[in-house]
Amino acid sequence: MRDRVAELLNLRERARDGASAEATRAQWSRGKLTAHERLGLLFDEGTFTEVERLRRHRATGFGLESRRPYADGVVTGWGRVHGRTVFAYAHDFRAFGGALGEAHAEKIHKIMDLAESTGAPVVGLCDGAGARIQEGVTALAGYGGIFQRNVRASGVIPQISVVVGPCAGGAAYSPALTDFVFMVRDIAQMFVTGPDVVRAVTGEVVTHDRLGGADVHAASSGVAAFAYDDEESCLADVRYLLSLLPSNNREPPPVAETGDSADRRTDRLAELVPVEPNRSYDIRTVIGEIADRGEFFEVHEGWAPNVVCALTRLDGHVTGVVANQPAHLAGVLDIAAAEKAARFVQWCDAFNIPLVTLVDVPGFLPGVEQEHAGIIRHGAKLLYAYCNATVPRIQLILRKAYGGAYIVMDSRSIGADLSLAWPTNEIAVMGAEGAAEVVFRREIAGAADPEAVRALRIAEYRERLMHPYHAAEHGLVDDVIDPAETRSALIGALAMLRAKHRPSPSRKHGNQPQ
Repeated sequence: MRDRVAELLNLRERARDGASAEATRAQWSRGKLTAHERLGLLFDEGTFTEVERLRRHRATGFGLESRRPYADGVVTGWGRVHGRTVFAYAHDFRAFGGALGEAHAEKIHKIMDLAESTGAPVVGLCDGAGARIQEGVTALAGYGGIFQRNVRASGVIPQISVVVGPCAGGAAYSPALTDFVFMVRDIAQMFVTGPDVVRAVTGEVVTHDRLGGADVHAASSGVAAFAYDDEESCLADVRYLLSLLPSNNREPPPVAETGDSADRRTDRLAELVPVEPNRSYDIRTVIGEIADRGEFFEVHEGWAPNVVCALTRLDGHVTGVVANQPAHLAGVLDIAAAEKAARFVQWCDAFNIPLVTLVDVPGFLPGVEQEHAGIIRHGAKLLYAYCNATVPRIQLILRKAYGGAYIVMDSRSIGADLSLAWPTNEIAVMGAEGAAEVVFRREIAGAADPEAVRALRIAEYRERLMHPYHAAEHGLVDDVIDPAETRSALIGALAMLRAKHRPSPSRKHGNQPQ
């Protein structure tokens, strides 16, 4: 028995060491950690349990018979993150460049099935060269099995992808199907077709980073929700995100004691938000003032910055915040902002996270480019997401809320449970200046003093239809509150709504706008 145990320990060590010491040194020379080092950063110390570490491929041909490393280029298993069970797989670039073969794929399939059946999150650490060419169609079928499981687990368990190396071709679609994508600058790239193919087909010369690096996907394409300078800070934030999420869609998000009083006044908000509707400010300062201990976790910070989506805690309870950002494009809604907010709303609804929507929006971004690119169907995605959401929903109107954008930003008319407003709110079809030009166009044009008449009519329109209490008088705002009461009002309302239950209609699924 002692001899057999010694043999077992030797095999385990060989599996952990990878293809060779040279391959490990090469991984480090690229500024990259090994798969086991990454998993050590992800999980609570000493809690990771590896499965199928002695698995090897059975493929033949092209020299594969003599290359059968243990673990077959992927490390799979489970452990604990902040004391809760999480499953993970990590491509090991030291074996076949992390390329996916049949055995490799089956290991990932197994860990994804375990995660779904036990109701626990799954994290994929992506550092692979795509499908293993020597294995042909069986490698491609392996990807199909991953994609099918991604979709089946969508909205059931949290799925997180961490791209810490190449992720090209079909491999890029698995992260795209998960809830959140993290990327590390300089070492991570994602693209469907690489620079060589792009050059051959289009003649464009582009580097790997410029084509599919972390900053490209975090700021331009919207594929990556987060980008980091190093793997350590990236995996620390993966752990933090997991601490905010329920393990599955049948559980509420975890509650934490933050030490921040629910009755804390937010007097500073009156100074942070200018009364004048055309003056800029940073909505993140408002979120920070409301949130427990000023902490919130922004999603897609670099993409579509005219809307802010963030997770925070209010009285210890996880809450999703969607907010217009007046500091960028005056907070208008455009195609990217609508898509970003819609996906966030849909995801919060799937995992029982209540929504607070902070509204300060002048409308949708006008222009030929936006119209031709489909602002109608893309804007409808946000409308659909809110209308479809069954979690507690509270709208808070800070300043202006004009036109269709007011409706789309979770108004009472589309199902918000409560609508609150500050005494600076202006809810109208459009701004008073534009409205006066439309309603009184002929009178202004025919007046002896057009400017005087215009000013008079603007004041009249503002007084009759844009005063802060007009919507409250018609029951479309539940209460107008002092900004200093904002935090306590939101916390009280969310506590009341915690038991909310709205059964869904009997249907296979809706037909979401594309």
